[in-house]
Amino acid sequence: MGENRVSRLEQGQTKFKTVPIAVTPEGFWCCPSPTVFHKTIKTQQNPILNKPKSSLPAQTTLVEKKQTPVTTEKKPSSNSTSSRADSLTPEQRTHSLDEPVLNPPLTNEKQPRSKPENAPPRKVSIEFGEAKTSDLKVILLGKQGLAVKLSVHRSVLVENSDFFARKISGQQPIFPCLEIDNCEDVEIYVETIGLMYCKELKQRLIKQSVSRVLRILKAGEQLGFTRCVQSCLEYLEAVPWVGEDEEDKVVSLVSHLEGEGIKVKPVLKRVSPDISSNPPNDTFSHILELVLKSKDEKARREMKSIVLKLLRENNNNNNLPSTSSTSSDSCSETIYSSCRISLDSLLSFFRQADQEVEKIKSLEKPIALEADNLLWLLDILLDRQAADEFAVIWVSQQELASIHKKLPVVSRRHISVITARLFVGIGRGEILPNKETRYLLIKIWLEALIEDYRWLQHGCGPFDRKVVEEGIGRTILTLPLEDQRSVLISWLGSFLRAGDDCPNLRGAFEVWWRRTFVRPFGAAGEMGIFRQGDIPVGSGVGGVEGVLDCD
Repeated sequence: MGENRVSRLEQGQTKFKTVPIAVTPEGFWCCPSPTVFHKTIKTQQNPILNKPKSSLPAQTTLVEKKQTPVTTEKKPSSNSTSSRADSLTPEQRTHSLDEPVLNPPLTNEKQPRSKPENAPPRKVSIEFGEAKTSDLKVILLGKQGLAVKLSVHRSVLVENSDFFARKISGQQPIFPCLEIDNCEDVEIYVETIGLMYCKELKQRLIKQSVSRVLRILKAGEQLGFTRCVQSCLEYLEAVPWVGEDEEDKVVSLVSHLEGEGIKVKPVLKRVSPDISSNPPNDTFSHILELVLKSKDEKARREMKSIVLKLLRENNNNNNLPSTSSTSSDSCSETIYSSCRISLDSLLSFFRQADQEVEKIKSLEKPIALEADNLLWLLDILLDRQAADEFAVIWVSQQELASIHKKLPVVSRRHISVITARLFVGIGRGEILPNKETRYLLIKIWLEALIEDYRWLQHGCGPFDRKVVEEGIGRTILTLPLEDQRSVLISWLGSFLRAGDDCPNLRGAFEVWWRRTFVRPFGAAGEMGIFRQGDIPVGSGVGGVEGVLDCD
């Protein structure tokens, strides 16, 4: 908002158009609706729209050079025109900048006035207020030549606005006009000054949009209109904010407000958690507990999906529920604590099923629930790049693996889904366990996975066989070559017996074959049993089949 200056409207300057105003219960005015404001501006920016139709016959008569006599029937009646003008109220009278004056028919002979070549563009100007009762004129100059004149009262402005109080008190001598340059939002300034005449500002803000109230808040803050600022804050504290963009605008503007008596905390509390009473990790732990213990399957799955999605968004924004490395470790520990609880429950169900065979059927659902909980927690840890410890915990579950062999496939198959997810994570580089952990994962859990593989393909919901097989193969190929040999030879026997009911690790077998026989690392001819030309390198499968045929 630019500096004010005292000026006098001299003859020839912009004329102002008086538009109807809304009179408040307090006896004065406030800004009309935005529709009226913009309609007035649009009308004045298009002078052609303001010209009456009566001007068209006048132009036609000039072209015809009086060849057609003017009849009395087409002459406008001066008496009827004056009577209509007398019937209008002062608020309803409007004077367009381009409205021609209706003269007697003799004016048809006069040539129209030519406009000066260097005439400045007309300003779009509006006047608000009651000039008869006011003692001060405020002129707001905005962009693109927009000018608005307000007939106001010094006492009202001084009482409500620190800005006007400074400007008016600094006038020596006192002038009846105050001009403000470079107003960013003239329409809102008009409305904000009009609100100075209202006692119940909050009632005036009801049904306004949040974006418009933010504009009023900004103007009120610039004018030092504390009562308006506080009313806007009360409105923003109560009204819903729709969408993240609107929320960001509210927080950005409100957080920068300063001044005595301005209470922004009630508004910002909506987005500022009370860390002292509710630490984020405690809240996160409580959410995990509620989701994991949910009894309704549909609601549980929906909330698992939502929480996982929100955590992924936080990970992408580097803004996890924890705000420091220490808090991040604490949050991961919270997840691992939940993992241990689920593992203990799972082991307990397996023991019951092993000892009491008649209870196996009733334990299928609890086992599936705890396995699904563990899989969800593993996905969270994978997104946080903190799943290495989960692999260590999983390979230590030797009792669980031993009981797994004794139970029916329909009861135990959900456990193999967790093993498959670990293989996929290692194959993608999402988990980086040490060599011993990788070897134990294969030694303890791969055989169980192979035994359940048929059920995993047909009875465990969405199952991407290609991704799982790729993960298993890549995990095997991270082991030393001798370990690769023992694992793949064991797999080969299972694959030849079960076929499609066994993971197809053909790709890993081909890589191991080439590493062993075709391109061994070391002295040429010492570690390899075949020469390069003895095996059809372009067809790994053909080479394997040749060896099997010899057997």
